[in-house]
Amino acid sequence: MIKSGMVQTKETEAGRNRSDKLLACRLQSHGQAGSLSLRDLDLPILALATQGAGGDDEARLLALLECFAPVVFPFERRAKLRSFRRLVKEIFHCRPNLIVMEGTGIAGGLAVLLCRLLAGIPFVVSSGDAVGPWVARQRSFLGLLFGLYERLLCRWSAGYIGWTPYLAGRALSFGAPRAMTAAGWAPITSLPTQLAASRVRIRQELGIAPDDLVFGLIGSLAWTKRVGYCYGMELVGALARTNRANLKVVIVGEGEGRSRLEQAAGNRLGNSVILTGRVPRDRVPDYLSALDVASLPQSVDQVGSFRYTTKLSEYLAAGLPVVTGQIPLAYDLGNDWLWRLPGHAPWNQRYVQALSHLMDNLDTAGLRAKQQSVPHQLPLFDRAQQVKRVTAFLTDILQEKLSDASSGSDL
Repeated sequence: MIKSGMVQTKETEAGRNRSDKLLACRLQSHGQAGSLSLRDLDLPILALATQGAGGDDEARLLALLECFAPVVFPFERRAKLRSFRRLVKEIFHCRPNLIVMEGTGIAGGLAVLLCRLLAGIPFVVSSGDAVGPWVARQRSFLGLLFGLYERLLCRWSAGYIGWTPYLAGRALSFGAPRAMTAAGWAPITSLPTQLAASRVRIRQELGIAPDDLVFGLIGSLAWTKRVGYCYGMELVGALARTNRANLKVVIVGEGEGRSRLEQAAGNRLGNSVILTGRVPRDRVPDYLSALDVASLPQSVDQVGSFRYTTKLSEYLAAGLPVVTGQIPLAYDLGNDWLWRLPGHAPWNQRYVQALSHLMDNLDTAGLRAKQQSVPHQLPLFDRAQQVKRVTAFLTDILQEKLSDASSGSDL
């Protein structure tokens, strides 16, 4: 009995210490800590990522919510209908004070909209894409329907967390009552000495000479049938137009577009075009170290112009200059460390021709100047600052809900 009591006491103390740390974290992030109480801050938050449990999106969300103790719903991306039913049941069971949803998958979105309508449970949406235009690119006949869905999510949310300020502004124009930006961060960073050692090792593994000029990218190779494109196709197409002997293209990732890239590479595959397939997350910096220039292909429209993409922070952490299109980030985040190419999309021939010209004519001095200008850590991609801002944002929403509840008004 004494032993059991001691264990219980230790567990109680550990729980109390955790609560104290969470409270301190939230108070530190909140500008008006005096208006909060323990009761206010200990009410539950339910968190879910519509891309699926255990994925990168869920990891991002839980990192942003580290100053809270959320109930995590394990969303099953491949069982959307079942996830919808289970999520609605879980929401009504635990009655969270707030739902925070990463992603805009329709099963999760319809569930939070339904619970908002029937039970008045507020939700916050975090997203890295403009939903309507993105779906329209895949299936044009669904564009209007998902555009309406996106507007409803914003209009009925308690707040919106955009991966870019452009998405936050879009949400506000759709009726979101408040919005903020959390742009993400490089999940793994390496010291310059580590990157230098990795560069030698990975280049040897891939058969790349020390003096080869390497353009590349890391990403999901999803095939967009409507425009005949996946990430990396611009690199393969541009390479085919060059005459440079020491030029290589490295594409890291997996997806249905890989077979299309293999076809496009032809007899260059395995020689000047290297497709590695998927690599473990902890080895991503190693493969980035083997590159000289990173490609960030985005269209200049309502899909690409709203994005940063999740890879930008990783490219910068690896010290890589970036080649991209004439999208907003290319002007807003700096000029010295990137190249802006003309053309409305990376599958546009004008864009591919400009990329080919860059590949053919980039010399050592020009590359070095770009590399030396790369900001290895932009404040925008600082994880600690994003956690602090999200904590303050959600705490304010919770405080407003409690104030509205005490006055009898609805959120």
